[in-house]
Amino acid sequence: MPKTIPPAYVGFGMLTPVYIMALDRLPKHNTGAIVHEVSEYVYDDAAIIACNLSQWGVPSAMIGTAVGNDMLGRFVAERLKEFGVQGKVRFTDQYKTPLEVNVSDKKGARTYFWQRSKEILSTLDTADLSLIKKAKLLYVDWYDGDHIVRAMQEAKKHNVPVFLNFEHGHTHPDLLKKYAGMVTICQAVTDAAQIGKKQAMLGTARKLIKAGIQTAIITMASQGCMVVQDDEIIRAYAPRVKAVDASGAGATFSSGFIYGYLDHWRLEETVRFAIAAASLKVTRSGLEMFSVQEVRDMAQKVRVERMVFRGDQFHTIRRLWTLPQNSPIVNNPLVKSGQKLVEKVLPKKKVIHRKVKKSLVE
Repeated sequence: MPKTIPPAYVGFGMLTPVYIMALDRLPKHNTGAIVHEVSEYVYDDAAIIACNLSQWGVPSAMIGTAVGNDMLGRFVAERLKEFGVQGKVRFTDQYKTPLEVNVSDKKGARTYFWQRSKEILSTLDTADLSLIKKAKLLYVDWYDGDHIVRAMQEAKKHNVPVFLNFEHGHTHPDLLKKYAGMVTICQAVTDAAQIGKKQAMLGTARKLIKAGIQTAIITMASQGCMVVQDDEIIRAYAPRVKAVDASGAGATFSSGFIYGYLDHWRLEETVRFAIAAASLKVTRSGLEMFSVQEVRDMAQKVRVERMVFRGDQFHTIRRLWTLPQNSPIVNNPLVKSGQKLVEKVLPKKKVIHRKVKKSLVE
């Protein structure tokens, strides 16, 4: 029997089956709508990422809540096994397996119904954490509450980086202070960011970085994302696609980022891949993932702006082909022809000089 490779990725969190229903638009109250497609999968985000990464050839594992000793519980265990996700699924007779139902419309909206009782989440406190010891990354979700602390502490003990999906949790100062010292990568969102306010994105990112987090990711749904790491800032715009089902798009973005991180890619390449993966995911119902090559092809279409943070200001980096007027080669015929060629091939961008309020970076 071949020896099992220790998982590079370990997800920690809720385990539940999900039914995803795709329709044109949500019906009015007390009416109905035609469902075009129904798919089954394993939720929550930690499990989605484990399945995605496993499809991309990354050894992955899941440490989850106990599931009921019933048909749905067995479905969860069998589905994870089919994807090659390591980790023991625990069964219990204390409750039935919780079920989640997601309803997605063509505008990208997602309405969900879930069961997350204290009884179910408390089973995380007795889960075996031994898989974390040799992992390359641990993923946790703030929705699971303080049950994630024990896993993060175990990761810190073994110098395993932690990826925290923090969503709006960063708005709670005490929670940010509690988690920040154990987190390497943090994925968050702001309501203002969702409607395109750049200062809100930058302010949230800087707040996370100042708290001690190495990499801050601010996701903005169809508007892409912003990632801050040290003094490097990358703003990526999602390519336009026809949305069918947005369920799991955030987890798919995380999957793409983690894939690049584990393979030691450059930050820009990693961000491009993550945006591309999430963009492709929404084009079809369900959570079956596109191949790495398909995602990389889409990644080439992702528009990126690079910025730096200096002197209390965020600066967009000018095009590399722009030369100072006093440069000794500025009038060189070869240089001039090269500049003209580049300007024809690459899209022109408007350079915005904007001073950011000091409160955003303190």
